[in-house]
Amino acid sequence: MKILVTGSGGQLGSELQFLKDQYSTFEFTFSDYPEMDITNKDGLKTAFEQGNFDFCINCAAYTAVDKAEDDRTACDNINVLGSKNLAELCKEYDVTLFHISTDFVFDGTSSKPLKEDQATSPVNYYGVSKLNGELEVAKSLDKYFIFRTSWLYSTFGNNFVKTMIKLSENRDELNIIADQIGSPTYARDLAQSILDIISSGSTNYGLYHYSNQGVASWYDFTCAIFEYKSIDTKVQPIPTEKYPTPAARPHYSVMDKSKFEKIFEKNIPHWRTSLKKCLQSL
Repeated sequence: MKILVTGSGGQLGSELQFLKDQYSTFEFTFSDYPEMDITNKDGLKTAFEQGNFDFCINCAAYTAVDKAEDDRTACDNINVLGSKNLAELCKEYDVTLFHISTDFVFDGTSSKPLKEDQATSPVNYYGVSKLNGELEVAKSLDKYFIFRTSWLYSTFGNNFVKTMIKLSENRDELNIIADQIGSPTYARDLAQSILDIISSGSTNYGLYHYSNQGVASWYDFTCAIFEYKSIDTKVQPIPTEKYPTPAARPHYSVMDKSKFEKIFEKNIPHWRTSLKKCLQSL
């Protein structure tokens, strides 16, 4: 199995690199910008011609949520045009695409876990671009898996978990938003699931929700990090309005993962279980 991983320097791509030795029958090509620019279709085409890939895992994305409000062209180039380029080349070269999307395609007004077929309505431009990327993939290709995930963190790269630990080193107290509700997701769990699906030979293509099980606010998440790390810094809950940002965030983006668990017969770990594993690896 020949697998191209784009955006391999990010959190998910790094976790795929960490896991590669567990999958000795796979031949990985790990690529990242600027060596591989998914907005440059000619360059991509050369890579596909030479690579003879069976699968592409697209981890490349513009993820600066607040910056995207003013930098829409760059955001669209990566999240929409880049996704379109990959999907069209996957179609041309008969490659199965795994594409990563986000809970930010929803507006946050729901009060119960969101299913794949529920109406989307992003509240920020990052969410708009990721939704448009999904649509480009689905329009161009039949052999695809789209995974919407949320609140991704990892042993690699910059993320919320590492930021909270670092802030606690110099602060006696932190104010953390308590009215945005979602599900933290350990990138290694998602990476493992993708590779297991490839191993299984599944052709159950389509759109899936994947995040760790359970529900949390950013305040809950921070409290758990400090509890497991035995950090004494106090955590105070605050409403979103006390911490304004250029881009709005959905207040509720908990996703229903039952379709994934049923189709792939795979239980997704609870976020607290996975957080402990990540902290042990840091």
